[in-house]
Amino acid sequence: MLLGTILIWYYLGKFSDKQLDQIIYDLKNANYSWIILSLVFGALSHLSRAYRWHFMLEPIGYKPRFANSVMAVLVAYLLNLVVPRSGEIGRAATMTKYEGIPFEKGFGTIVAERVSDIIMLLLILGVVFFLQTDLILDYFSNTNPIQKIIFLSILLVVFLVVFKLVKKSSIPILVKIKVFIKGLIEGMSSVFKMKKKWAFVFHTVFIWAMYILMFWVVTFTIPETSNLSFEAILVGFIAGAIAMSITNGGFGAYPVFVSQALLLYGINQESGTSFGLLMWASQTLMVLTFGGFSFLILPIYNKEK
Repeated sequence: MLLGTILIWYYLGKFSDKQLDQIIYDLKNANYSWIILSLVFGALSHLSRAYRWHFMLEPIGYKPRFANSVMAVLVAYLLNLVVPRSGEIGRAATMTKYEGIPFEKGFGTIVAERVSDIIMLLLILGVVFFLQTDLILDYFSNTNPIQKIIFLSILLVVFLVVFKLVKKSSIPILVKIKVFIKGLIEGMSSVFKMKKKWAFVFHTVFIWAMYILMFWVVTFTIPETSNLSFEAILVGFIAGAIAMSITNGGFGAYPVFVSQALLLYGINQESGTSFGLLMWASQTLMVLTFGGFSFLILPIYNKEK
């Protein structure tokens, strides 16, 4: 939250009064009917994510109620606004409480699910890189991949050493960790045991198609971004995805990252910032509304639990 606050304060602090007035004008005069359509696409992605989760839970013997799955997903997004990545823990814990799914197994399926999402994001990134190779290389020319490789290698060695120590130990707490990891692996392996693999693939593609459509339709809210190319939309989408991963739900970072990405395509900072704010605010409002509603309804819906 502090990082997001510093980012937006520093970024907007460089704007003149005229630029800030333009942003306020854009926000006041935006075509909010496109925002509503974006929220529809967002809701469809959440429903699809909850439904896709069942394909991973069934092979390990669990068939939760769809309503609980949907509300668990929405609560997870809500929690991520408070503490990044805490939603995955909250989602698994919710299903443990209301559906009796062991936490480590439910969490394992969520990890496996996230792996499929990372693959989709990498595929989109690959398409962006293919379409905009020169632009991307120029923008990231200062990165040092060798340092990253060294760091990851050291991390891998440490992980292997710890894994061997845990595997051979008979210390009670380490035995509990082994049991936890076993359940985690069982949950993750469910992706290979699914009877409906192609349905899982379809929903994975559908979820990410909805994400891109959410982003695309909001470009029509203000005139300056209404004619963006497909390549610009994908680059802006990736920039937004990165922002979402470094602060709570993209707080502060989202409009900054997206506006900087769109600047590469001739969209001025005011319009890019206005677009980023509209996109972030609408999705955050949806998460707060439906996530908060789910948080309140879950114990009522499952009162017998």
